[in-house]
Parts: sequence; C-alpha cells; structure tokens
Amino acid sequence: QVQVVESGGGLVQAGGSLRLSCAASGSIASINVMGWYRQAPEKQRELVALLTNSGTTNYADSVKGRFTISRDNAKNTVTVYLQMNSLKPEDTAVYYCNAVLHVGPVYWGQGTQVTVSS
Repeated sequence: QVQVVESGGGLVQAGGSLRLSCAASGSIASINVMGWYRQAPEKQRELVALLTNSGTTNYADSVKGRFTISRDNAKNTVTVYLQMNSLKPEDTAVYYCNAVLHVGPVYWGQGTQVTVSS
C-alpha cells in the first residue's frame, strides 16, 4: 500500500510561480510512475505531467515549457515536485498526485487547490 500526500497549493497572480510537492510513502519500491493531474470546476480530470522510474517525462501541451516535474528519492519516501512557472488563470484547478504501481491499484492524494488570479 502507498500513501500519497500533496502540498504547496495556494493563490498566486498570473505570471507567478508555485511549487507543488507530492510525498509517497509505504511500498514505494512498487511505484512505477508518479504523476500530476488537475481538475477545474465542471471539467474532467486531466494529465498535467508524469515521471517514470526510468526518468521519462510527459507533459500536457498546455503546460510544456512552463511546468517541470522532478523527483527526489529518500530511504522511505519518494517526493515528486511540480514546478509551475508563468502561471495563467486557466491553470486554476485542484491538483492531484498519483502513484501507479508496477502491479496493483493506483493511489491518489487528496488534492491541493491552485488559484491563479488575473
């Protein structure tokens, strides 16, 4: 089992930056991919960025060049960061982190709100 906890959301003006953190603990050796998703009001949840164990990244077109996903491995915790620069009002959403195991379920965090004012 894996526990996933996000942090770092908040209110920022357009053009500003935020860094989100996602800490995964538990059976971290079983994690294959970690990713960030977001869901705006009345919209479906969408992929923002993901990072595989081999270091491969994938970004939504809407965030390419502005967002960067990275990872820090500790003994009992894996932390994935989402550095968000040049934020736009349309980036406003609840941001969720997930951990995808090699075999088994996908674990989600509780989400963190990001609000970008114009």
